[in-house]
Amino acid sequence: MMALGVLLAATWILITHAQGIRRPRLASTPSRSGSTTTHALPTTTILPSTTTTTGPGALPQTGAFPSTSDPSFTAKMEDLWNGVSGGTSQSTLPAFLPEAAYIQLKAIGNAQADYTGRLVTEYEDDVIAAHALLRSSASAASLISVNVDSGFSHWVPPGTCYNRVGYFEVPNSRIVYAADGQVSSFGIASMISWRGEWYIVHLGAVLPSGSGGEVDDPQSGPGSPAYSSTC
Repeated sequence: MMALGVLLAATWILITHAQGIRRPRLASTPSRSGSTTTHALPTTTILPSTTTTTGPGALPQTGAFPSTSDPSFTAKMEDLWNGVSGGTSQSTLPAFLPEAAYIQLKAIGNAQADYTGRLVTEYEDDVIAAHALLRSSASAASLISVNVDSGFSHWVPPGTCYNRVGYFEVPNSRIVYAADGQVSSFGIASMISWRGEWYIVHLGAVLPSGSGGEVDDPQSGPGSPAYSSTC
């Protein structure tokens, strides 16, 4: 009887261990030439959500590479633009990384306080700064496109930059808009993936230069995305 109990306990340990480990997945990343590069993602232990929030941020991370052609990405960018043109930062939050995802992601003390007290505050300040860039033409300005160069995206592995799980990051995308008959643009400093969707984590700057919002590289014309190895 004792031997049977030991055998059952050992079997339970093996099953529990197997369920807690994810095998490496294959992710396809479009290259700058238009071809697709397939590479293996590192094995990642998927952590359960630490909040009761519902929505994609409360679900475990995946290794899926985001698309900029799906309706959810278009909706996020429209929310961002509507907030920038209208000067209402709260309405842009659907485009921002969900709080529950950030809490799962970061291996730091009190990630929730860091999210609400720093990350979201900086983002909302940057939205207001972008609104000020449009000046009196804000209400008549129109969004033309959001230029994301997927060739600049890269996988950020767990353990980097105080992260517990990995994700894709793409830097310096461009918001292209028309105002007063002129085409202009500014950047999105950094977007990262969560469950196969892009979310903004830094709009004006990854590392702000001081207090108040910033606008990332405003230009006359559409500008061009640029590579940087941010995380």
